[in-house]
Parts: sequence; C-alpha cells; structure tokens
Amino acid sequence: MKNVHKLTEGAVFLAIFAVLLMITIYVPVIGAVVNFVLPVPFMMIAAKHARKDALLFFVAAVLISFITGTIFAVPVTLLFGLTGLVIGDFLREKKSRLETYIAGSLAFLLATLGVYAVSVLVMDINFVEESILVMKESIAMAKDMMAAMGQGGDELFEQLDAGVEMIQTLIPTLLIMSSFLTVFFLQLIALPIIKRFGVEVSKSKPFRELSFPKSILWYYLLSIIASLLLQPEEGSYWFLALVNLTYILQIFMVIQGFSLIFYFSYKKGLPKAFPIIALVLSLLLPILLYIVRLLGIIDLGFGLRQRVESRDV
Repeated sequence: MKNVHKLTEGAVFLAIFAVLLMITIYVPVIGAVVNFVLPVPFMMIAAKHARKDALLFFVAAVLISFITGTIFAVPVTLLFGLTGLVIGDFLREKKSRLETYIAGSLAFLLATLGVYAVSVLVMDINFVEESILVMKESIAMAKDMMAAMGQGGDELFEQLDAGVEMIQTLIPTLLIMSSFLTVFFLQLIALPIIKRFGVEVSKSKPFRELSFPKSILWYYLLSIIASLLLQPEEGSYWFLALVNLTYILQIFMVIQGFSLIFYFSYKKGLPKAFPIIALVLSLLLPILLYIVRLLGIIDLGFGLRQRVESRDV
C-alpha cells in the first residue's frame, strides 16, 4: 500500500509539473509567473520522501519534458527541478531557512553553469557572447542613426560601450546575483504553497538580525589590497577574478549595511516605513549606496550592534 501511495503521489505531481511546464513555455506572460512555481512538485517529493525516490521523480520529469515541451523544456526542468530537489531535501533534514536558501541558490547556479557548458560544447551556442554582441550592435546602430541626423552624443556612446565592457567583465558576478535573486523570489512564492500541503517550513529570522561573519570584511580588504598591489592587466584571469570577487564582497557589505539600518530602526522604535524608504532611495541614488556600504563595513569591523545593545542595557 505504501508503494502504491508513492506511485500515485508521484504520478499526480508529474502531471502537475507537466501542466506547469507547458504553461511556462507556451504562455509567455502567465508563464513568467508560473516559472517560480515549477520547483513545487520537486520540493514536495524531496521533502516528504527519501532521496532515491526524489531522484527517480527528477529523472521521470526530465523524460516528460522531452515529450511535452520543446528543446528549451529540458534546461528549464534541470534548472528548477534540481533547485527544488535541494530545497526540499534541506526542508526534510530540518535545516534553517538561511541554509536552505544558500543551498538552493548554489544548486541553481551550478545547474545554470551546467546548461551553459552543454549549450557551448554540444550545441555550439554561446548565449552570453551572443547577448553581448547584440548589445554592441544595438549601440553601433544607434550611433549611426545619430550621426545620420547630425547629432553628437559621443560621450554617451562611450559610456554605453564602457557599460557593455563592464557587463562582460562582471558576468560571473551577474550569474551569482541572478541565481540568488531567482531563488529568493522562488522561495517567496513556493514555500507558502508547500506549507499549505503539510510540509514543515522553519521560520526565517528577521532581516535586521542578519549579520555576516567578520571574516567577510577581511576578505574584502584583502581583495582591495591585492587589486592595488598586483594591478593585473585588464582582461587577464587575475583581473577578472579580483574584480568579480571585489564586487561580490561589496554586495555583502551593502546587505550588512541595510541590515544595520533595519536593526537600528527597530531598536529606536522608528516607523517601519523608514528603513524601507532608506533602502529604495539608496538603490536609486548611488551616493547613498556608498554610505550604506560604509555602514556595513563599520558594523562588521567595530560591532555597532553590540554597542547599541550595551547602551540599551
């Protein structure tokens, strides 16, 4: 009876996944939203059953994606299926929300890199290079149109060219950021759904309590010192590594700074809208973002929260 129940449940979730996959592929607008629900069947199976059963379900889902979808269905299944399995497995093991989020994000990142590698090596399709080429061609067309109309704008086009070059340099960072952002919204939508179906989901700590290890600050300082001392040639391996590492660590400092603002607002009894407004303004005004990053550095380096706590006591 237990095996029959497993098979029935697996068949139901496979059918649900097939419907969600077809909506994602064939219904553009609605599919963009349904996209974030795709991991739910995998999360349910992995959270309620053993890993062997979850892996069998994953293989069956990949086979179904061959039948019901196009060639793009398989990469979608690999991306969201693997992510759903990892998140569900961590939920079954009663891991914390932060551990589950990090594991899911890394799974999505690894799946993305795997799909990208296969597309380049097997299908000879490099989505990154083609996207960069399209951006450069668009800028060149716009420049020709402006020149034909007798308009200038050389400074603007120089900035656009520099922006494209920067994007090309920061592709590893952008991949990491996009993976973590995707899984953030994925969990935001999917976890309440599986919770309604009886899967136990641990409560997440408030954002104001988030604090990175102090070692992150030392890594950040070392990356800056290495950039100044080594001064690697632009385009070299060390240049790409240091630039991407520095940007990722800067993001950690910014998150630490925002967390400090939320913490300080809570402790001082400020309106809940205050830290949210500060966050939005900081994202819109780069100068404020530098201040937030500085707050994060000071918080990690000098323990501002502990000082606020000691004063309150």
